[in-house]
Amino acid sequence: MAKTAAIEPVYRISQLGRLHGLSRSTLLHYDRIGLLRPSQRNRANYRVYSAADRRRLAQICRYRSAGLSLQEIKSILAAPRHKTVQALERRLEALNREIKALRTQQRVIVDLLKDRSLLAGTRMLDKARWVAVLRDGGLDEAAMGQWHVAFERMSPEAHQDFLESLGMSAPEIKEIRSWSAGKIFDICQKNEFPDG
Repeated sequence: MAKTAAIEPVYRISQLGRLHGLSRSTLLHYDRIGLLRPSQRNRANYRVYSAADRRRLAQICRYRSAGLSLQEIKSILAAPRHKTVQALERRLEALNREIKALRTQQRVIVDLLKDRSLLAGTRMLDKARWVAVLRDGGLDEAAMGQWHVAFERMSPEAHQDFLESLGMSAPEIKEIRSWSAGKIFDICQKNEFPDG
């Protein structure tokens, strides 16, 4: 009996996007900049992605969650392994600098809070204003949800602090963070992140 080759799964752009929590427009952008091109096109000229494309997208998502730019990710994926390590080390150094700057800001804020009279002229941003800013920036409900998921994934404590700074209630913050964490879990369950 002749062996039959296993049929490799293929994905349409919307399917692949859903699997990784990304929009169709994001995948089209990745195609335009040469970061993730579909393996083939079907007879109707629609993009068709292979299992290898899905693995590459999982890597892209993983590097994005580390805070790397699309250009850096493109370079990493095209470079030898040691270049990947160097890029990640540079990102870690940048994060350490950002954390140091944030800690300095945190100390200043603590000092300001000790002297509440200094806060009298400070303008605060509340939830309604923040949502208005995001909407003016072109984000719809789904994009705002993705923003919360990314914030929760990258810095859960900072996400908590930010939501508190908007004057949100503890139950509302808990609901947003639980929803975001659930989405992160779903994405992780669907993705098979390759080693390295």
